[in-house]
Formats: sequence, structure tokens, C-alpha cells
Amino acid sequence: MQSVKKATSEISAEIIVIDNNSSDESCSMIRNNYPEVILIENKVNLGFSKANNQAVDIANGEYVCIINPDTVIPEDTFKKILNFSDSKNDLGIVGCRFMDGSGNFLPECKRNKPTLFSVFLKIIGVGRNYYAIDIDEKQIAEVPILTGAFMLMKNKLFKDLRGFDENFFMYGEDIDLSFRALKMNKINYYYGDVTIIHFKGESTIKNKEYYRRFFKAIEVFYNKHYISNFITKSVFKFILKLLPLINSTKASNKKSEKELLFLNPNSNSLIHLNNNYKIISSKEQIPKHIFCDLVLDSTSLTFTEIINTISELSNNKISFKIWPKKTNFLIGSGNSYYSGDVLHIS
Repeated sequence: MQSVKKATSEISAEIIVIDNNSSDESCSMIRNNYPEVILIENKVNLGFSKANNQAVDIANGEYVCIINPDTVIPEDTFKKILNFSDSKNDLGIVGCRFMDGSGNFLPECKRNKPTLFSVFLKIIGVGRNYYAIDIDEKQIAEVPILTGAFMLMKNKLFKDLRGFDENFFMYGEDIDLSFRALKMNKINYYYGDVTIIHFKGESTIKNKEYYRRFFKAIEVFYNKHYISNFITKSVFKFILKLLPLINSTKASNKKSEKELLFLNPNSNSLIHLNNNYKIISSKEQIPKHIFCDLVLDSTSLTFTEIINTISELSNNKISFKIWPKKTNFLIGSGNSYYSGDVLHIS
């Protein structure tokens, strides 16, 4: 929320939050700290598609941006992407570069049109055809499919497309929306000059329910756009039954003894962390060749600086946490396969 507030501080914008019956204190936090935010509290989990359609139904801006709660964005995000979007004719959907909480590039932020074969290969760990690897991760280029964690487009286009297809509860709706924009002769763009953090694991745990919804989304998409006869549909259903049985190799979540570090360039900043963390004032003070847990303080670093620091220092020896301003918790995620951490510090 804080990074979105910063990124909209110099433009005319409204922030709409849809809460899908969360069990934490998210809603009270928003009401108490961000009274200007439009908050809609659903009594049940309506899913990604319905909730975002709810938000855009009441949005007044010329542009809308669908953005996940498990993201951190630079301060100049909307200035850059809106200037770019204003310069384009037949604008479809615009996405940007994603990295996870460890600084690893996430290739799903730019994808090709999915085929059954490319999806099958992706699930067994071969994503070469699924992802748009011909486009460099820092490039600005046309791309067929973008990711729902960050999708910017004209409000009118979203309405012309009738929003997300609500047959998708979660997953697949972003592929479907991108695909339908292309069918309207719109051009989707990947804007690699803006990098955001997408924690991924913060909003979804990769359990049986996750895979059930994921494969259901694949089935809905292909039935809608590709499958036209009984034989094809039968083959497709057979492959779908096989996919959950495939054991893909996932990143490990190994625990190691770590040095606990707190990066705070402003020595006058008030520190609420316990004494377990050693305060350092520059990246050069990070010890080499040891495992460490590095806290980045948003009271003394901009979100752009935080994102650049994670990107620059990314390696398998450093894990990162962000301390949002005026909060008593740290956020972070070691990899995209497990739920991220929210650590209370007081």
C-alpha cells in the first residue's frame, strides 16, 4: 500500500481495495491508516476476477491498473508507464518487469500465446515456449500475454472487454483478458524499464487447492478459445488428469544460520527492531561469503532504492525483509513457492 501511495502522490488517482474476506487485520489497518482509500469488504472470497471487476466498476480514472497486494513498486512507476501509454495508438494492456523477494527475475511477466503443448512443457519445467524469452527482461516491446499482478490499461478497454471472465476464480483470467485484447486488435506491451517486486508466495501457497484451481483455469481457457470437437476435448481432459501427477522440482526453503543485518543509511532514524539485528549504514558493510538476513528500512530508503538494492545484491546467501514505514512488522519472501513472511517486531 505504501509504495502505491508514493507512486500516485504526484498524479490524479484513486486507490480501491477489495478485501475477499481476509482473516487478518488488513481492513482495520487500511481504515486506520489510509482513510482516503476506497475499501470494499466482501463477506466471502469472490475470487480474483469478480473482486477486480467490482473495483473497476466504481473506478473513475481514464486508466485502471490491476495490482496485487503482494507487490512493491518504485515511486516513478505510473509516471513512466502512463507517459508511455499516452504515446501509443491501439493500446491494449501494459505490464512491467517482475522480480521476486530475493531479486530473481520472474519470466511470467511476459508470455507468448499459450498452446496446450507449451503449457504442458511449462508445468514439467520447460518454459522456453511458454515465456517470451526472445524479449530481453529490460526491453520495451510488444508481447502477447501479461500477468494479473500488474496490468495497466484504459478504463474504456477494460469495460469494452467486459472485464475479467468470472468463470475464472483465480489463475488464467489474466491470460484470457490479454488474449481477448489481442482479438480486438489492441497491442499489449511489456515495459521492462520499470521493475516491481512480486512476492508471489505471499498471496498463494502451492498446495493441492492451488493446483486444483490452476488446472481448472487451464481447462476453462482452452474450452473457451481452442477446443471445438469431442476428440480434442477428450485428449485435453486426459492430459489435465496427468499434469497434477507430475512432480516438478521446486526451490528448497533451507534454513541456515544467518547474520542479522539492518540497512539504515540515516543514523538518526528511530529503530524499533530488537537487538538481534546489527545496524549498518551502507551496502559495503555487508560481510562477504556468509548467509545473512538483510532488513531494508523504508523510512530511510525510497522504494526505488529498496528494489535496486535487492536486485543488485541478489544471491543465494542473502534474504531480504522490508520494514514499511510506521509499522511493527517486516515483510519478505525467500522464494516464490512458499508463503512469504510477515514478522512482527514489537
